[in-house]
Amino acid sequence: MRAIAQPINRGMSSRSNQIRRAGGSASRATELVCVVDDDQSVRRGLRRLFKSAEYAAESFASAEDYLAREIFEGPICLVLDVRMPGLNGLELQKELESRGACEQIVFITGHNDVPTCTQAMKNGAVDFLMKPFDSEELIEAVRRALGRGKEHLRKREERREARALIDKLTPREFEVLRFVIMGLLNKQIAAEMDTAEKTIKVHRGRVMQKLGATSVPDLVRISQRAGILPARNSA
Repeated sequence: MRAIAQPINRGMSSRSNQIRRAGGSASRATELVCVVDDDQSVRRGLRRLFKSAEYAAESFASAEDYLAREIFEGPICLVLDVRMPGLNGLELQKELESRGACEQIVFITGHNDVPTCTQAMKNGAVDFLMKPFDSEELIEAVRRALGRGKEHLRKREERREARALIDKLTPREFEVLRFVIMGLLNKQIAAEMDTAEKTIKVHRGRVMQKLGATSVPDLVRISQRAGILPARNSA
């Protein structure tokens, strides 16, 4: 027998006035809550709960159904059952991670399984809730998940933009950049690259211009966002 999974509703009307709004259907929403549970009554109840809290929500009967959905560009909170036929919750979590997906997961389960909870949290889950759970507790977990998802997407976009700037550099300019963010002076970089100091000055100026930087700290920040490591001194 599955544990009773209907959330305990406590003061949702006042709570919904405090939480972040998503608004409207999933096609117009800027953030989304997706329920993945093989129990139809759970899916129905949770979708109703999230819509009452003014979150755009979708539900899926299996992990496979969720993986087949159209890609949503905004932050997603995945409210995910642990034990399901086919791919279970932990397996879906691993599959999403392997795809580089940005979904933030709140696990729900009717089974008191400490090792599974530990593994889920270790793999990056936002929360792990036992059925039946309090509605406010779940909504709060969803709020945190969507906030984390938004931050993840922001950093991903910053990385993409930084990589686009780095791609403008020639191989020689890129080499100079890695020495600059290492903290070397033009004279030292020239010695490392076996060229004239004035040549390094020219390359350095072009790097600054192409990356839209006005200082070395700017170059360091852009490089960090793009995942670029400093060069290694040959000394």
